[in-house]
Amino acid sequence: MYGVSGTGSDVGEEWGARAARSRALAVLRVRGRALGLAVLPAAVAVVLYAGGVTGHFTGSGWDAARWVVTVLAVLVLIAATAVALVVARARPAATPTVELAETAAPDLYRLVRDLADRLDVPAPAAIALTPDCDSWLEDRTHRAHRALRTPGGEGESEGAPVLVIGSPFLWWMRVGELRAVLAPVVAGTGPAAQPDIAAARRFVRGLDAAVAVPGTPGLDPVRRIGAGAVGQVARVLLRACRGHAAEMERGVAVAGSERAQAVDYGVRIVAQEQVGLAYAGWDRLLTRVALPAWRMGRWPAKLDAGVVSALTELSRRDRLADGFSSRLGERPACDLLEEPGAVDEAASLLAARLFHGGPAAPGPDWSPVEWSQYPEEVVDRKWRTDAARLHQVLDGLGLADGTARGAGGERVAEGPTLTRVIAHLATEPTKSADARAEAEADAALDAGAGVDTADTADTAGADTDTDADLDLDLDAEDVEDDDEPVNPAAEALAGALSALLAREEAAREARVAASALTAAAAARSAEKDDRHSGGTSAPVVSGPDGPLPLFPLQPPRSGRDLLADHVTAMVCCAAVDTAEATPGLDWLDGPALLVGGERATDLGPRVLALVEEGDPEPLRVWLARTGVRPEKPVRLV
Repeated sequence: MYGVSGTGSDVGEEWGARAARSRALAVLRVRGRALGLAVLPAAVAVVLYAGGVTGHFTGSGWDAARWVVTVLAVLVLIAATAVALVVARARPAATPTVELAETAAPDLYRLVRDLADRLDVPAPAAIALTPDCDSWLEDRTHRAHRALRTPGGEGESEGAPVLVIGSPFLWWMRVGELRAVLAPVVAGTGPAAQPDIAAARRFVRGLDAAVAVPGTPGLDPVRRIGAGAVGQVARVLLRACRGHAAEMERGVAVAGSERAQAVDYGVRIVAQEQVGLAYAGWDRLLTRVALPAWRMGRWPAKLDAGVVSALTELSRRDRLADGFSSRLGERPACDLLEEPGAVDEAASLLAARLFHGGPAAPGPDWSPVEWSQYPEEVVDRKWRTDAARLHQVLDGLGLADGTARGAGGERVAEGPTLTRVIAHLATEPTKSADARAEAEADAALDAGAGVDTADTADTAGADTDTDADLDLDLDAEDVEDDDEPVNPAAEALAGALSALLAREEAAREARVAASALTAAAAARSAEKDDRHSGGTSAPVVSGPDGPLPLFPLQPPRSGRDLLADHVTAMVCCAAVDTAEATPGLDWLDGPALLVGGERATDLGPRVLALVEEGDPEPLRVWLARTGVRPEKPVRLV
């Protein structure tokens, strides 16, 4: 009926399911061996007591052995019971997500149920969104997770996993593409319902949660020692079943993929291209556009809508993505939501928590910003904040009274001017040893131009060894000079900037940690009140209560990069205040300076020439061409 491909699909699905169940049984055998080892001393004690009753094991030696084995059995059983209780009660890790109730997305729930019916598998228990370009099934049958989960509706199995969908998919993909992408994921609910696989997954998740118990805050020393011992036992068991668990999940994935081939297989091939494109656009949007706003205490409230603009811009620039934006005329998957704006705002706030470590709720120092306000509220404010920080550092270096002088000795204007920055960084570097040697050699050649060539030829052979020695000395000096900074003024300024930013970041983290502790205490108090009153509360966002960010976007920047960013910000402030320039937003590159309505793309190399080499001429040429007046004070925040 299904032809050759259908037969192959059935065989592959059966093979994957059998492999997954075989590995699940291997995991359960590890659990059985651990249980058998725990009851072994008790079994030996029972045999010894039975031998004493029947008269086979009599005498003082056998009595002593019974007492020793009995005490050992009691201790081992107590320890095993403690480990079992910790493994059963430990809260497994859960991905931070935005929970979607069925009332908030009835069409999306209907699509997932229809997909499950076509695949002949149980429907997921609920749907949640994550600010990432991925989708998966997550088991949240633990009682701690059930309290946080928004039920999907009537008829849903409590033992079924939760379907987690990447929020960028809903805004970029069309409805048919989303259904095709979700088909292999939803198909995984079939193997998840198999009793052996479900039991093996619960055991592995419990071990993983027990390993993290010793790090739980608030434990007294005695309980921490006991938790450490339990964690060591759980780590040994987890190591014993890790390989089997990985192969079990691989078998489940194979079974789900083979089953999903019968649903929208052709559309899925095209949709996979959109997955890669969405990932590229989402990464650029977070690192180039959202991160500057997060650092300013603002979080873009429509990140998912912004990814559509970013990917459309990528399609315009990249010929490989040409034609992808033509799909935008079809119905987007976000139409399956009742209130896409509210869901996008919740996902955007969660993205700020995960990737930057921002507070869990908006506040005076953590407010949303719309894309239309981004140039004025983020770009312009960022530039002026960086410029103010740069002049603050210059003031700290003793350049506040206007006595600084440029490379030519001219007096620098007072106030927060670009001229002041250029004059400080354009300090002429001292000549290196090889430069002095080259200058002296040129002078000697000029002075000896009239010397007889015959005399020069006579002494050439005698000077050969000396020239070789000089070459070796100059090469050694070149190696030493490479370690010396080309622009000492820039190095000192970069170090001071790094120290100031480190202090500001430490103060910000302290404020975030204090607010997190306050929120955690309030949550525990609310949980106790709900428990006493018999009510339950379903928060919009669920996830771990540990330190954030969980996934930092960028490594720490070097001092030279920080200095270049601050000098660029100063140049942009001067351009906005004294020339026909405005702050703008580039969907792929973030904050941008618009000169005459066009983005200024040639500013970066000129700033680097000033910072790294102390050469101000390229930047001065650019300033003169664009009409920027560097001697005029700029407006700071």
